[in-house]
Amino acid sequence: MKKKYLSIALCAAGIAVLPSCSDFLETDTLSKADAAFVFSTDETSRAALEGAYSAWRITAQNQVFGDGLFYAADVAGSDIERHPENFANQPGRHYPECFYQDGTYTKDYILLSYMKDDGGPYSSLYEIVTKACAVINAIEGTANFQQMIDAKEACTMGQLYGEAIALKATAYRELIKYFGDVPYVSGKPTDHKGLVSRDSIYDVILAELQQAAPVMYRLGSIPGVNGKNYFSRTYVEGLIGRLALEAGGYQTRRGDIDRNGLTYETFPGSQENNGATYGRRADWKKFYELARDYFKAVIDNPGSAKFITTDSRDVPNPYQMFFQQMHMTDETYADESIYEYVMTQGENTIDPKNNARPYSFGRPTTGGSKNNYPCKNYGQGRINPAFYYGVFDPADMRRDVSCTVTGSNGADGTESLIPFTPGSQCKGGGIALNKWDECRQEKVWVANQRKSGINGPYMRLSEIYLGYAEACAALGENDPARQYLDIIRNRAFGSAAAAKTEAFIAKEGSLLNAIIQERGFEFAGEGDRRWTLIRSGLLSAKIKLIKDLTKAMFDGLEANGYYTFENGNTISEYIWTKYVDGKATNGKRLTEQCPTGSEDDPVLFPGWRGVNNDWASYGLKIDEKYAPNLAIKGLFKQLSAEEIASLEADGYKKTNWAVDLVKARVEYDTNLFLDYGYVKAPIYLWPITPNALTNGGFKNGYGFKNE
Repeated sequence: MKKKYLSIALCAAGIAVLPSCSDFLETDTLSKADAAFVFSTDETSRAALEGAYSAWRITAQNQVFGDGLFYAADVAGSDIERHPENFANQPGRHYPECFYQDGTYTKDYILLSYMKDDGGPYSSLYEIVTKACAVINAIEGTANFQQMIDAKEACTMGQLYGEAIALKATAYRELIKYFGDVPYVSGKPTDHKGLVSRDSIYDVILAELQQAAPVMYRLGSIPGVNGKNYFSRTYVEGLIGRLALEAGGYQTRRGDIDRNGLTYETFPGSQENNGATYGRRADWKKFYELARDYFKAVIDNPGSAKFITTDSRDVPNPYQMFFQQMHMTDETYADESIYEYVMTQGENTIDPKNNARPYSFGRPTTGGSKNNYPCKNYGQGRINPAFYYGVFDPADMRRDVSCTVTGSNGADGTESLIPFTPGSQCKGGGIALNKWDECRQEKVWVANQRKSGINGPYMRLSEIYLGYAEACAALGENDPARQYLDIIRNRAFGSAAAAKTEAFIAKEGSLLNAIIQERGFEFAGEGDRRWTLIRSGLLSAKIKLIKDLTKAMFDGLEANGYYTFENGNTISEYIWTKYVDGKATNGKRLTEQCPTGSEDDPVLFPGWRGVNNDWASYGLKIDEKYAPNLAIKGLFKQLSAEEIASLEADGYKKTNWAVDLVKARVEYDTNLFLDYGYVKAPIYLWPITPNALTNGGFKNGYGFKNE
């Protein structure tokens, strides 16, 4: 879209601005700076953009992709993921996670401590927008801007312009995702007070991204940039696809916002909730077509991103390679990554106190915050037991990479079973996330917690493949949809024969539903699932399935002491465990993919656990009695009396497992999407803070308080 048309579109969108955000548009940004001077060299141009990048990295880490709102609900509020602690202990997280008891609790909801007016997610995202807009406006004001846009060729100034556009669009994406309809800030005279329909914002930022993409460089070819920590044309094309799926998908919209004449399809059977309805734009197909085209553009030319299909390690698992690469040095980026925000080990330049991976979303560790092996990791994100046992296919190589039943004791560097008793760290909370584990780092930072240096993986190729498959399937283009579903699924199972994709599609009811479910397996534990189910319209169906399966599991456990799922897995009240030294038995203490045929090995199965192979090199005192690995028997099968007697004779001990789960049934069953009614529009959004409401001259919707 040409600049003049873009301005018209902005006006038509009903642009609004928060007066409280005007503080960001000062001389330390570009709003009053001399554009000719600032953009006179590549170095000064890049420096001008760094303020917006810095604001984004801090916000991403602490508010919307690391901790903050993402931590509170995205990584703990789906059919796959759950919270670890008692519901009553964390109401500020658990009520939003369960959709505010079907919307009845919104009027009583008390803001979380990190939803503050100054420095919270809302104001932080607008800081990014205003800083980015200052750069955008300065570049658009240069003499050769239109000539650059019309040429549609990559150049340094076009790259910087595109990065600023991407920063703005990325921030708006998160604002819409968490708050719905929000003010629109552009830093132009046309800005005015009031909330704007999110659909108008989607239209504008998608047009801006499409205009910027041709003048940007693809990943790996940006002049002066060697990593994946800056936005590229590859990222922008992927972002267009991501935003288009969201713009055309189902969302809950309040009824008191001017929608500029747009019409909507209400989700079948859905009812109004607190003045809001759940539906999608009547012209949704054009957005899916846009997503299809731009996802395919990334697939056809991914720049330096590479989809991993082979693994040369002793026991291959190409899916796990992405996460292993994220555990390498600060200078290393994962092959499949399109964009990562960087975290520096030991002395994080973004936030010296916090690194969300693995502290918040990794394999839990109980121990001290300093000089431990590894240091304490909280582990907010956990896995629903019924999903782990009954939904994840035992042959899927993503299961053990994604989920773990053991963490570690940081004080003595040993493996530890994670009990089902509610709690955090490795002391409770049940089955945990496993994709980030400090034990797997090339160099572990043992001096203190939250400084692992593991980056935030904000976009990668598997999302592009599955997004393309989803768009194609929704448009009835089944051949390419199936092709890219197969690529993802065959990697996860090792072969097409093992993947059994035809049976999988039949079970899910359609190719489109199968692709959405496959995305759940691919991104299990990463906080993608909740928003994907909302925008795809599958939220209620998947909540019902997991609640029904969870109830059946508990009923079986209470009646018989065990429950066998359809896939053959059995969960039992007790398991049998024994400490051994994996280095003596298998040559290593940190296990990998369990070799085919070794599923009965109590140390190797399930895989991807254990402890660091050489804690001694980090200062841990180890003697001849050191036996850090936990051998487990009976995790997936009901043991016979003869098997139990043999194990106990060999030194195994009877250990509580699902018996503790049954004791905590209220937390795992009753409070699983507490009082969700399946019919009303889901209230998944967050309230805007009182000062922002006052300064902006508008009110909260969805039943939230306004003071």
